Order: sequence, then C-alpha cells, then structure tokens
Amino acid sequence: MAWLAVVCLLVAGAAGSAVPAVGSLAGAGQPPVTEPTDAIQSSQPSLPEIAAVYPNPVADGDRGEFVVLDAPNGTALGEYRLEDDDTGLSLPNRTVGGRVAVTAAPSAVRNLTDLPVLDANGSIALANGGDRIHLSRGNETVATARYRDAPEGKIGRFDDRGAITWDPLGETERPVVTATGGEVEAFTLPDAPALPVETIRDADSRILLAGYTFSSERVARELERAADRGVEVRVLLDGQPVDGVSDRQARVLDSLVDAGVTVELLGGPHGRYAFHHAKYAVVDDRAVVLTENWKPAGTGGRASRGWGVVVSQPEIVRGLADTFRADAEWRAARPWSQVRRGRSFEPSDAANGSYPSRRTPETVPVDRTRLFVAPDNAGEAVTAALDDADESIDVIQMSIDGPDQRFLRATLRAARRGVDVRVLLSSAWYVEEENRRLVDHLREVADREDLSLSAKLADPRGEFEKIHAKGVVVDGDQVLLGSLNWNGESIRENREVVLSLEGDAVGTYYRDAFEADWSDGSARSLPVGISAGVVGCLLLAVLVARRIEFGENVGVEG
Repeated sequence: MAWLAVVCLLVAGAAGSAVPAVGSLAGAGQPPVTEPTDAIQSSQPSLPEIAAVYPNPVADGDRGEFVVLDAPNGTALGEYRLEDDDTGLSLPNRTVGGRVAVTAAPSAVRNLTDLPVLDANGSIALANGGDRIHLSRGNETVATARYRDAPEGKIGRFDDRGAITWDPLGETERPVVTATGGEVEAFTLPDAPALPVETIRDADSRILLAGYTFSSERVARELERAADRGVEVRVLLDGQPVDGVSDRQARVLDSLVDAGVTVELLGGPHGRYAFHHAKYAVVDDRAVVLTENWKPAGTGGRASRGWGVVVSQPEIVRGLADTFRADAEWRAARPWSQVRRGRSFEPSDAANGSYPSRRTPETVPVDRTRLFVAPDNAGEAVTAALDDADESIDVIQMSIDGPDQRFLRATLRAARRGVDVRVLLSSAWYVEEENRRLVDHLREVADREDLSLSAKLADPRGEFEKIHAKGVVVDGDQVLLGSLNWNGESIRENREVVLSLEGDAVGTYYRDAFEADWSDGSARSLPVGISAGVVGCLLLAVLVARRIEFGENVGVEG
C-alpha cells in the first residue's frame, strides 16, 4: 500500500446546483485543461461526504493517491479526520469554501490538479485491491465509502447510493457547442481530395491538426511550408493505432519535426482514451471535419468513400480548438521524438487508386451547427437525433457493431414508429462477412415486423474502393458526420468528433451523395428507354407490396 495524498473538494453554492469538477488536470508545468474534468454532480451536503477516490496512481509507489470530499461552505477542516481501518490523516486547521486540495504530499498532487493545495498531517494507505474509508468528527463517523479493485490511473466516483464508477483521471467533460446560421462547404471523398489541402494551404496564423494516423506526404508538405512562413503548426495523433505505426507514417512525422512542426502522440500510461480517433483541423478561423484519416487512402482520395465539411462559425472553430488543447496539453501527449525512440514500425504500401470526381464541393447555408465529442456527449446527442426522427434516416457506415449497438437500436425504434430507414454498409473484404450477417438480421426483423427498413452492402462501381464514411442524414435536413464509428468503444472510450449540420440545403447535398451510393449500378448504366421501363415496373411493384429490399454484396476487395 502507498501513502495517501488527500485532496478535498469543497463545494459552495445553492442546493441542487452542479458541482464544479475535481480539477482541470494537466501535467507539471502545463496550463490547465480548458474544460473541467472528473466532474462530480452533487446537491449541497449538510456534512462533508466522500465523493471520490484515486487509490492507484500511475506513478511509482502509487505516489499521488487522493480522496475527494464534498462539503458545505464554511466547513472547518480541522474538526475532521480521514481514516481507514488502521491509520488516519488529520485535515488542516482551515475554514474553507469552494475547491481546495489537502494533502500529505503536495508536490505529487500539484502535478495532478490545478486546485489550491494545502498540506495535511499524518498518513493513511489506500489498497489497490479495495478498502473502506471513514470521515469522522470526534467520535462520530459522518461518511463512509468502500471500493474494490481500483484500476490504475482511474478515479472512482460514488453516487448517492454508494456505487462507484471508474473513469480515467483527467477525462474531459466537453459541452455541446452550438452555432446558428452561416454557411459550410460540403464535400465527399474521393471526389474532392484537394479541398482539405487547400484549406491548410491558406493558413496565416495556426494549424491544429488532429488525427488517428497521418501518412499523407501531400498534406505534410503544406504543413511544412506553413511552418516555414511562421504559422504555428501542431499535429496530434494516436500513439498506438490498432495496426501499429507504419514506416511510411514514421518517415512523414520525422520530416514534419525536422521542418519545425510540433508533433505529439497520445497514449502510454497516462492515456485517458482507448484511441485518439478524431479527424479534424483548425486552420485560422476555419476548420475542416472529416470521416477520413490523413493518408492517401482517405484525404488523398485514393480509396475511401468519405464525407467532410469546412466550417467557419466562430463557436464551432473555437470548440474544436479547445478540444485540441484539452487533449494536447494532457500528460499523455508525448513528443514524436520520444515515442519513436527504440521502436519498430510496420511495413505499409500507400493506396494508389484513381477515381472519378462526380460530386463537386458546394457552399451551402445551414440553420444550426453543433459540435459533439466522445466520450463526453456524442453518445447521448447522436441517440437523441435518431430518436427525434420523424420521416427518414439514411445511414452510411463502414460497419456496425452488431444488432445491439446503441445507435442501431435507436434506428430500429425509429423504423418501428414508421420512419423510413436505409442502412448502407461497406463490402470491403475485412468487414464483408459481419456486415452481411447484420443485413440478414435486419431483413428478418423488417419481414417479421413489416417495417419500412432497407439495408445493403455497397457496390462501389469503380467510384471508390470501400466505404469509410461515418454519416447519417435525418429527415433530409440534419446531417451527422465525423469520426464516430457505430460501435461501443468509439462512444464510451475514444476521443471522437462529430458535427451536426441542420438545414434543407446541407441535408440535400449529403442525401444526394447517399442516394448515388445507394442506387444499383445496373440501373444507372441502362439506356434511357430501358430505364423508363424498369422504373415503371418498380413503381408497380411498390404499389403491389411496399416492402423492404436488400442489396447483394458485389463490392471489390480492399
């Protein structure tokens, strides 16, 4: 067991108001994270309560343990003592209000929180395998908390019933950001690979590029040129992608660093997310948000069907910049030079496909734009958008994590209340089998319940190699696009970014894009006269039986 560093969070305010976070957590010498972290919701207590524990720090010897107390304003700390069954710690003789940290090891705790830190006397040990903690005043025990099996680097928060939830220390609680009006530039890939590059090329003051992987030499050259002319250029990537860091990415990142670009990767013992999977770039007063990775197959237009948008609403751009800083200034962000030391890289070949540009970018008005991020708020926000659908839902995804996936359940709820639903999945070889099983399942559900539900695997027809988009069009006038895959890990454990774009024009652009990918290739290639006959037959079929139709997978491997 390690010696305890005790942090006391004291909350003032009206009864029932939201309590501020345990602390905006940052590494030593770093500015605090923009958003509060480890927020604990509580009504004003009449006596101090044990709100959270941090028993298993990453640091050697578990240095930096703490306990979070929730107390009314004007509490005299010196009257209280914190104990386990064997030892205890006396709190400092201070009357306090608001937030304050009390610890027997202030230097360790200051590296974990930006709260004011007060020194305390005594010691107590918190067992990683479980412990029971008491807060007492004189001979009276005023609060008790118990936990089991503390995960490393996570804080355990107690609810009103004493149940505990473990979250990564420093996990942000970003709000949903909203902007009204304005215009956006909508585009799809592989049709318009020049647009992300052109957006970066125009930078005058800053480029904050966030991604999962980065191996695009074309984008890298623009970043290097920007750095050379004095632009602040920062790149933030995932340090442990599923397939490893490729040798191509290593060469590109080496070149960026040599050109003066700040390159950092997230991960390691202080990582608070399973993956940094977000895909966006803040460029001066604009931002580009993508479903695609910064590599030839994605933004290079060499393989993937993707969706993207360039936005300029100040609130959204600022929200993305704040998200970038919250992640880049956390202790898990390590310089590329440190990450690459002694590391081997995976061999890779860049995608080199060539595809037609059938859909050009369009500047379209929007009524409202909202920024969602995971795991903070995107799960609830996307589910709410699906639950609010009245007429139609069109989904394009690489794959969906089974019939019980949260967003798919919401989509099926919509179908059951009469909403027309279409689901288009990738036919790429690595997801073909599981996607076909899901299509079969949806067919069975639709047939059994007589739902207006359609699903199929994509037929690229030479217009792209594989679907990598993560997009939804709701009621024809709300578009959801970004990095969020329809699986549980993305919602709960990854850093993801999603934009909600509302308006008839923006909805029409992406719904037309969806329609083009949904349509059968054979029908599109028929002569006009034959097509008219086919359309007549289809209309007759609809009149006879308005049922669900499922496409077959005739896609190419990739």
